[in-house]
Amino acid sequence: MPKSRSTHPAHPSNWGYSLGLGLLWLISRLPPELVLRLGEALGPISYALARQRRLIIRRNLELCFPELNAAEREALVRANLRYTGRGFAELALAWFGGPRVDRIPLHIRGLEHLEQAQADGSPVLLLSGHFTPIEMAGRLLSREIDMAAIYKPMDRRPLADATMRRGRARIGPVLSKDDLRGIVRTLRDGLPVWYAGDQNYRSRQNVFAPFFGIPAATVTGLSRLARMGKARVVPVFYHALPGHAGYEVVFGPALEGYPSGDDQADAERMNQIIEEAVREHPEQYFWAHRRFKSQPDPEVDMYPGVKDHRRARRSQRKRSHGPL
Repeated sequence: MPKSRSTHPAHPSNWGYSLGLGLLWLISRLPPELVLRLGEALGPISYALARQRRLIIRRNLELCFPELNAAEREALVRANLRYTGRGFAELALAWFGGPRVDRIPLHIRGLEHLEQAQADGSPVLLLSGHFTPIEMAGRLLSREIDMAAIYKPMDRRPLADATMRRGRARIGPVLSKDDLRGIVRTLRDGLPVWYAGDQNYRSRQNVFAPFFGIPAATVTGLSRLARMGKARVVPVFYHALPGHAGYEVVFGPALEGYPSGDDQADAERMNQIIEEAVREHPEQYFWAHRRFKSQPDPEVDMYPGVKDHRRARRSQRKRSHGPL
């Protein structure tokens, strides 16, 4: 078991993180449009310096958009890095920004779908995904509706975990993905719960479901929570508008016949819904994540050239236990 670390910002093990938090806090004091421009300026810097992230983004786009030529994909890599840099600026504003942040325009479409799903008192899960403006969208949407959010605890980084929970508390209750009872209780209390299951989590509840036609390890938590909480599932996605004109959040109709009782079919349906949203705004999806890292054949390396310490340790163990 790893040793626990202090949550105190002044502890030596937290100095680097505390410095970063202080920088985010200082940035959040600036006018929001200037902060966003500073974030976007990180894009070209990241392209030049963050080689591993650049390789991951490029590989994901090669896998998901084979119809694009190399120049088109490279332009999308650069655009995505600009939005990723902007995402850090949005995080600073969402967690630490003052009243000026709440005056940023938010355009909502399809709110009637959420209202219809709740009309008979049904609990609601909000199916979403990891797009770069996730923190800003959550804060701005919380002006309009009450909701809770599910997150993945960072057990090895307790200060980061505590900071995230405090920052996201502006949205509403922040629930660990492992706190099933708490999530179900929140649903039954009538509070919509935001759920995003589009990352490569290690879990015994995984199935492999296509995402852009490629097997992706997919947690079956959405169908499980919908079943346990007797909840309806309403898709909700979001994106930044051009020209710093604010943000848009789009609700879709509640899913019919979900959960179906077939976890594999439900996971495939969830991935298809997220894929459709990604195709609308591919430059704003979080492509820096190795979504296809886990494969049915564990020997398959979907990200050649990208450092993978876990794979390297596994290979080393095999060599050490091999024939002399």
